[in-house]
Amino acid sequence: MILTSDKFEKILFNFQTLKPILVVGDLGVDKYTFGDVKRISPEAPVPVLEVTKEWNKLGLAANVSDNLMSLEVPSTLCGVIGDDSRASLVESLLEERGLKTWGLVRDPSRHTTYKERVTTATQQICRVDYETKDPLQEDIARRVSTRIQEFSVNHSGVIIEDYGKGLFSEALCQKIIKEFKEKNLLVAVDPSRSTPPLWYKGTTLLKPNRLESELMVEALGYFKEKKLETIANILVEKLQVEKLVITLGADGMAMLDTKLGGDLKIIPTVANEVFDVSGAGDTTIAAICSALLSGATLEEAGWVGNCAAGVVVKKRGTALCSKEELREYFQNLRKVIKQ
Repeated sequence: MILTSDKFEKILFNFQTLKPILVVGDLGVDKYTFGDVKRISPEAPVPVLEVTKEWNKLGLAANVSDNLMSLEVPSTLCGVIGDDSRASLVESLLEERGLKTWGLVRDPSRHTTYKERVTTATQQICRVDYETKDPLQEDIARRVSTRIQEFSVNHSGVIIEDYGKGLFSEALCQKIIKEFKEKNLLVAVDPSRSTPPLWYKGTTLLKPNRLESELMVEALGYFKEKKLETIANILVEKLQVEKLVITLGADGMAMLDTKLGGDLKIIPTVANEVFDVSGAGDTTIAAICSALLSGATLEEAGWVGNCAAGVVVKKRGTALCSKEELREYFQNLRKVIKQ
């Protein structure tokens, strides 16, 4: 059942009272090159894009911090960038958004992740990626670990945002989980499908999508398991997870809270118009963690996350959800449900 208006308002009010949330993850920039295609190139059978607009947006884990900022929840971002012009672009975009840069570690041996999407009004033509996926060198990993330990003292929780770009190792994941759980702080993981799932063992909240959950279970030794309830039980048992959220796209969201009996619940999707799903997962985990830290149950937090995702999928590219947009979406949803 959807949460009440009073509880929703209380959760939103508590956003502004939270200590910062630490976001640790792979960092980068999403560039969008937008235009019209009116002809095919005479040089090769490819479309010629006549560019009308270009813009840069914080991407990967930086988009999670950006979403938290949009919801008026403070955060600190920690991760690795290169020592190149795009690293300066990351810092500039963070400063423009009022986000702190002191958690960034520069690594001259890496490219700063940069993803350019070439698109028209109706479709994406191609994507060009600049990135380094190699594991961190020992000295860089040590600097990141030291920063995280320092941040654990004055933050309300941590989101591990893993895009599989080489930042995380089993040692780093387990150190973060141990560091924050010893202080009774929330540890949330948005996993990568390429990371061994046991690296996340012991986290408070795990939020894979449907495909990621199936691949994680397969990596744990269960061949091509498709039944959602079985998948959830395996992940909770084998990874010792307290709370599990599996996003199901158009089918909504499945969740299991072991503190409340461990029964799998599914809440329906609330997006009635989908333009672009880019970054919707970042928005979802930002909203869910903010709600949990603001006194919501997992199911209530799921509704908040669902509404936030419903806002951003109606927008072009990696988008944000403001607190006012979230409130308006929720109020409209309640009207529809009452009908």
